[in-house]
Order: sequence, then structure tokens, then C-alpha cells
Amino acid sequence: MALLKFKIQYLAWFITFVLTATGLYIAVKYQQLYSSRFIDIDIKSNALAEMRRVFIRLPKNYNSNKAYPLIIKTDGNFNLDTWDDALSILESTDDKNEVILVAIPNLFWHDTRNRDLVPPYARKDVAIKARPFNQNQREIFGKADVFLKFIETELLPYLEGTYRISGQRTLTGFSAGGSFVLYTMVTKPELFNAYFAFSPAAWYDDNVVVKQFSKSLPNTAGNTHYFYVTLGGDENPTITGAFNGLVNVLQKHAPNDLTWQYHINKGADHEQNAKQSVRSALDGAFNYFGMAQ
Repeated sequence: MALLKFKIQYLAWFITFVLTATGLYIAVKYQQLYSSRFIDIDIKSNALAEMRRVFIRLPKNYNSNKAYPLIIKTDGNFNLDTWDDALSILESTDDKNEVILVAIPNLFWHDTRNRDLVPPYARKDVAIKARPFNQNQREIFGKADVFLKFIETELLPYLEGTYRISGQRTLTGFSAGGSFVLYTMVTKPELFNAYFAFSPAAWYDDNVVVKQFSKSLPNTAGNTHYFYVTLGGDENPTITGAFNGLVNVLQKHAPNDLTWQYHINKGADHEQNAKQSVRSALDGAFNYFGMAQ
């Protein structure tokens, strides 16, 4: 009897321990992925049919009477500290470098990254080989068009209604986020006037992103843009090949009113390239906007 009582107590203790450890793990992950040290707000999105959180970083000397350039970044907390450090340094040298940075995290409980960032002509369960013609069900494709609708019709109006936003608007993304940048640039060229794509995942389905970018890039003529695209020197051949394809498209088809630059960070792998690209992208954009004024 005593042994049975001990076993029951031990089982209760073990279950309590597991539940407590699981709860702590979830709490830590939530803090890491779905909260920031800036301003966190939730927006009810009709486009996405869900609540979406955004992190809003204001300049240190934020002035509600001043209009600021806007940068929208995908992937939430990923690389956010690098952005904060780079902007803090730039802001300390010249208040003309002050911007509002808005980072959009992926949903916490659901895997929405590929759904939101992969263009609607590529499979969201990404594959290197070409998509078979008989695989054309709508549900297998990315829904970057829906995510872009959220940004255009819900996030931007919220930001413009809450803060004073200048005419300088930048969209930036890494990897899958880079493919979203490419998609947005040629689909809604009027939404932003600067685009940063770090190690863009343009290789989906036999480089379909490169092919669509090539078809649509001339359509951006009439919209004055700055575009900065980067690659890590130690990235794999698939990513590198797609990157070279993008550069070739830009060299052949870039409109005259598109100012573009590309850079390869020697020795950098996929994630290192994202970190090493932030400052150079910001310097290029600030220089471009300074010359355009």
C-alpha cells in the first residue's frame, strides 16, 4: 500500500514537473519570438482573418510633430537587434537618419512564414525542382498576395494614422522574406520606394521567382526606386545560382528610374549575410534619398 502511494505521488510530481517545464519553455519561446523590447501592438486583420502583431521601434528622440521615414521588416525578432544597433549608430550621427522601424513576426502557434512570404506562383512547401503541371491546387501555393494586402490595406493605414510618416518607405526581408520583397516590388511598386532583399529565396520551383521577376520588372517603370540585394559568399549553389539570375535580370531589364546595387559578403553564410547586410543597405538608401532630395 505504501509503495502504491509512493508511486502515485511520484507520478503526480513527474506530471507537475513536465507541465511546469513545458509551460516555462513555451513562455521563453513566446518572449523570444512574439514580443519585443519596443512597442508591441496587435491588429485585427480582415485580410488574413486573424490577429497580427507588429513590433514598432521609434527613434530614441522621437518627436510626434516630425515626419519619419518608415522601414517595414519581415520575420519579427530575427536580426532585429542588428537593425536596432545600426539605426542607433546612424541616428546618433545625424537626426536625418531617424526612422520608424516596424517588424512583423510570424504567428507564434502556427507556421505561417512560408504561407505569408512565398509568392502565389510558388509552392509554400518549397522545393527546388520545377512544379509538375498537374500540381495547381490553390492551397499548395504561397499567399504573399494576401499578406501584402494586409500590409497595404491594414498595417500602412494604421501606421499613417498613428505616426507621421514621410514619403520614404522601405520594405526589407531575408531569405523567404527576400522573395516577398521581390514579389512586392514588381506587384505593387507604388507602395515602397526602397527595397532590401538579403539572400532572397528566388530558387523556388526551378527559379520561378527569378522568371516572374524578369517578366514583371519592366512594369515598375515610372516608380522611382532604390533596390539593394545581397548574398553571402559561402551560401549554397542553389541560392547563389538564383542570385546570379536576379543580377542578370537587373542588368538587362532594370528601368532607368531604378537605382540598384548588389553586394556579396565574402565568407558569410546564409544567416551571417543577413546581419552583415543591414548597415550597407541603410547607408545605400540614406545616400540615395539624400541625393534624390
